[in-house]
Amino acid sequence: MPSDLEEATERTKLLYVANDRRLSAVQQEGEATSIIASYVSKDEQALSSATVGERLPYNDYTTIDWLHDLVKDSYRYRSIQSRKGLRYGLFSTFESCSGWIAAALIGVLTACVAFLVDVTEATVSDWKLGYCTTNPFANRESCCTDRNPLGIKRTANLGEGCEDWHMWTSDWYRGFGIYVGWALLFGVVSSSMTMFTKSNLPATSPGQGDRGTEQGNGTDQAVTGKSIYLAAGSGIPEIKTILSGFVIPHFLDFKVLFVKAVGAVFAVATGMCLGKEGPFVHISTCVAYLVGKCFPKYQENSRKMRELLSAGCSAGLSVAFGAPIGGVLFSYEEISTYFPRKVLWRAFFCSLWAAAILKALNPTGTGKLVLFETNYGTSYSPVHYLVFILLGVAGGLWGGVFCKCNFLWSKRFRQIRIIKNYPVFEVFLVVLATGLLQYPNPITREPGDKIIKNLLQDCRDSSTSWICKQEAVDSRRNYIGWLVYGTLVKLILTTITFGCKVPSGVIIPALDAGAFFGRLIGQWITNISPGIFAMVGAAAFLAGVSRMTISLCVIMFELTGELEYIVPHMIAILVAKWVADALERKSVYDLAQAVLGHPFLDLDHAMGLVQQEKVLVEKLIPPTQTMEDITVHVPRNNMVSRYVLQQRLDRLKERGLMDAGLVLVQDGMLQGYLAQAELDFGLTKLGEVWDDLCQVRVLGQAQEGEFDLSTFVDRTPLSICAKAPMEYAVEMFGKLGLRHLCVLEEGSSKLVGVIIKKRLIVWLESLKHHS
Repeated sequence: MPSDLEEATERTKLLYVANDRRLSAVQQEGEATSIIASYVSKDEQALSSATVGERLPYNDYTTIDWLHDLVKDSYRYRSIQSRKGLRYGLFSTFESCSGWIAAALIGVLTACVAFLVDVTEATVSDWKLGYCTTNPFANRESCCTDRNPLGIKRTANLGEGCEDWHMWTSDWYRGFGIYVGWALLFGVVSSSMTMFTKSNLPATSPGQGDRGTEQGNGTDQAVTGKSIYLAAGSGIPEIKTILSGFVIPHFLDFKVLFVKAVGAVFAVATGMCLGKEGPFVHISTCVAYLVGKCFPKYQENSRKMRELLSAGCSAGLSVAFGAPIGGVLFSYEEISTYFPRKVLWRAFFCSLWAAAILKALNPTGTGKLVLFETNYGTSYSPVHYLVFILLGVAGGLWGGVFCKCNFLWSKRFRQIRIIKNYPVFEVFLVVLATGLLQYPNPITREPGDKIIKNLLQDCRDSSTSWICKQEAVDSRRNYIGWLVYGTLVKLILTTITFGCKVPSGVIIPALDAGAFFGRLIGQWITNISPGIFAMVGAAAFLAGVSRMTISLCVIMFELTGELEYIVPHMIAILVAKWVADALERKSVYDLAQAVLGHPFLDLDHAMGLVQQEKVLVEKLIPPTQTMEDITVHVPRNNMVSRYVLQQRLDRLKERGLMDAGLVLVQDGMLQGYLAQAELDFGLTKLGEVWDDLCQVRVLGQAQEGEFDLSTFVDRTPLSICAKAPMEYAVEMFGKLGLRHLCVLEEGSSKLVGVIIKKRLIVWLESLKHHS
């Protein structure tokens, strides 16, 4: 301490040596608090004193913790409700209504995007045949009729011919070349845009890093990555993966939405056997994600965000088919894993807004939501049930064969080096084959939605279309030949097209193939309109591919406005599903997930596999070396060397255990779980404040100046007995949305293993291949 005789200057210490240590501790805690505030949300910080611990934003391609996010939402709710005053009362009211406001915004914005895509695609697609002399940006129907988007009135040439529409050439062969040339250009543009959404994911197969060491050499498996194109395909397999609780980075960003929308325009305009209905589901989910990011309630809670995404999915089908009820049922039946009643109501509300706004925008110019309105004016008799069953059998056979063939095509042809390395070249080849095969047929020359509309029409109301003229003559040999040709071409091209690196869906091509086959069958049944069988056949073929049932039935009568034919649809759809399931248990979307390697736990399929043989939970206990790498034995003072934790973290990174973490054990008893992301953050970010040789508190109450990671430890991890039936574990992962499950020894309750969700999925896949 300085002498009293010393004169104080501006350099005199305010706190002396005796207090230097305390000052250092205060500074360290202040810096640590600042770092935590920069990375951890306020909602998470509120959980610092809770037994579930704090969480960082989830890593890329990892599992979310549904139970943790449920607790976090409860803390947020209680915090808001506990505040008094007018200001907080209004905020509480807004918070309660935010889900409905977000749902309405999603519906409105999705309808606007769908309107732009529909109008642009119709125009671009018709450029393969000609252009409108009065308005180059008008499609052929708008140019030659009074049907215009937004209800704009104009004078139209409604005669048999259309003087305003100029064909590129009257020569058939030149027209053929121009058609194929435009199609190739559109295909290259669409695929090239899709290339800009390439993304690298950390693991080639789910749970690869959790398989222990190679037998014999004791070395770790190499962790490899994989690449995906975020805007390619329909996006439905990836959305199912996201809604089941996995994180696919950047899949719902605005860039992907933009590329998906523009790419879908050019992809559909090529005339390939694909549709924009699947991409609309992806687009609506992107809109839902972007809207949700504007609401703190959804931005900071992955569980709540997935509730909003499920509601947003319904808007995609609502605008794609003008089927608001079918869109809600599609989200429930085909897409969502977690779909409580409040999500059902908000999906209904979201779908309502999407349908209402789309009808007001009127992209088709008809002023109606019904896309393929029919009025057959006749009913069916019981004898026709046999025909409907036949259509169901045919749809199921093709659905099962299609799923197998498309899976093999993706696994073999698309693994050829030139195809794998140059996806645009594959699109070029498919577009070329499509143009060469479809242009000669007057029916398949049109876009997919117009093909369905033509095949479903009743010729009593129209005698001017090419189909009705052919069915009016006595000799239909050539016409039947075109129907057979069209059916076969659609079946083959759809098989090789689905999975190309362009925005695409399988719904419209499957409907096209079924409508061709149904119209063909109807040629031999003269007492009823063949359009009826085309309609039922379309539903049967789509059911065989997608395994949709209730939602598909509702979509079909919303598409056509034909309530009279609900029973035929039900018969054909159920028969098609049964037959397709007998050939291949998985739908085309499930197989696409397998091709992409996304970790998805289908509870129904998983339980079916587990029930085939008696298996106990101990089957999934990781190898001894793995358990040594992830287990930390905590001494009685609840402090662990930082060096030990760093070693464990390095081992986790080497083995690729991104979803894993460290289990904290005292005397063999489970005390807590520290996830890898939080451990990495603590040692790399917070660790900058403390020296490398310090002790780290992982359990108990922290003292001043200690390196404390105990706030990130989940002290209430769920556990299960090693001798429990495997059905217990599958049910817990599927219905509780667990990230991990600790396994305890029977009798002693000592920790013997940890199961992460990805490891369970890998094991289920091995069961499937074994069976």
